[in-house]
Amino acid sequence: MTRPDSAISAEIDDLWERRDTLGPEDKDACDAVVAAVDLLTTGEARVARVDEETDEVLVGERARRAILLSFRVLGMTESAAEGGFYHHDRLPLKKEFPGVRVVPGAIARWGSYHAPGSVLMPSFTNIGGYVGEGTMVDTWATVGSCAQIGRDVHLAGGVGIGGVLEPAGAVPVVVEDEAFIGSRSMVVEGARVRRGAKLGAGVILTSSTRVFDAGTGEELPRGEAPAWSVCVGSTRTKKFPGGEFGLPCLLVLRRLEEGGVHDKLKIEDVFREHGVAL
Repeated sequence: MTRPDSAISAEIDDLWERRDTLGPEDKDACDAVVAAVDLLTTGEARVARVDEETDEVLVGERARRAILLSFRVLGMTESAAEGGFYHHDRLPLKKEFPGVRVVPGAIARWGSYHAPGSVLMPSFTNIGGYVGEGTMVDTWATVGSCAQIGRDVHLAGGVGIGGVLEPAGAVPVVVEDEAFIGSRSMVVEGARVRRGAKLGAGVILTSSTRVFDAGTGEELPRGEAPAWSVCVGSTRTKKFPGGEFGLPCLLVLRRLEEGGVHDKLKIEDVFREHGVAL
């Protein structure tokens, strides 16, 4: 299986082994790290991707190491944007967005990738983040470090896609193609939203969130919104010594035709039927 970061030089692994000795004065190390992160910026390398044969999320540790090394070998610099906004950081902001619509107020750090045809409303994309073709990152949405967002996805207003850099082996959040994440939802801790899934507003999905089918009561794999499903946040009752309390879970309300073109109004009706907004 081809690693998602195979384009990055193995020199990064050597630098990682002696990372405690590195600093901004190490020009060769700095050049190697900059070259590696540049590959993330152009999409030639990624932190993670889904393997089409195994359906597993492949993580590129070399890419993640390059990101972590950048905090060691890059010095603090000041930069400015139009309107008098100043930044003082080790990492510069991304400046080139070929084929991407970037609305004023959108911020993306160097080392993030945005495919042509994607749209950035006033939002934030962190280093290592990947945003696919035709995807909209809506107002005040956040794509965390190393999070992988597929094509034709809509991250609605205020959505928080969690990031992860450490520990080694930690799987980033993956939102697959044609998914919809409703307003103010939080998808974190390596959770996975599979292709075509639609999440209502305010959903909390972590890698340990329990998932249930509303029609059958069947418990589904934890931390995953099933492909081509309509999901909402819910609670399940659990007994504790101090009483019964509701714990969050994800409830699958309906299954959609796989790969079909779905009527957005009908999907909205499903959410409204259960008192959930988008």
